Amino acid sequence: MTKRCGWVKMNNPLYVAYHDEEWGRPLHDDWKLFELLCMETYQAGLSWETILNKRQAFREAFHFYDAQKIAQMTDADLDGLLDNPDIIRNKMKLYATRANAQAFLAVQKQFGSFNDFVWSFVDFKTIDNQITNYKEAPTKTELSESMSKALKKQGFKFVGPVCVYSFMQAAGLVNDHETSCEWNPKK
Repeated sequence: MTKRCGWVKMNNPLYVAYHDEEWGRPLHDDWKLFELLCMETYQAGLSWETILNKRQAFREAFHFYDAQKIAQMTDADLDGLLDNPDIIRNKMKLYATRANAQAFLAVQKQFGSFNDFVWSFVDFKTIDNQITNYKEAPTKTELSESMSKALKKQGFKFVGPVCVYSFMQAAGLVNDHETSCEWNPKK
């Protein structure tokens, strides 16, 4: 029998695919990192399953995470998304997506890439936490608090230390796959 991390909801194919194909894999593509960070910001107060189920609609609403196009969205564009039942219709989160696109572009300009900026927090190497049970994984760390402060300083919104730690897990900056998980990159 296949062994996955204990948090995976086996009744949702999107959840299984996300775990098996994306979560915890070291990610270095700026645009995919940006999408992932945005998805984590939408999750605040909601379940990850809800966000995954709405992922495609978010992609369509936000120009497939083309940060340059998002950065130019007007208030009217964003307010129009409040009528879209296929996404999370939280005005502050929608407006944060535009602010985050603007901050993302500024970080790229200042640091050469968003990848270089975020991966510098882990010295460009995944931190392997050797988790035996997903319930042992922290929800935030000093490192996620540090990255959260740095992101906020750059102008990012909805990037508290818990959100940032989830982003770090998802993007493979930290490896919190259970040690028995067949998809653990360290196996």
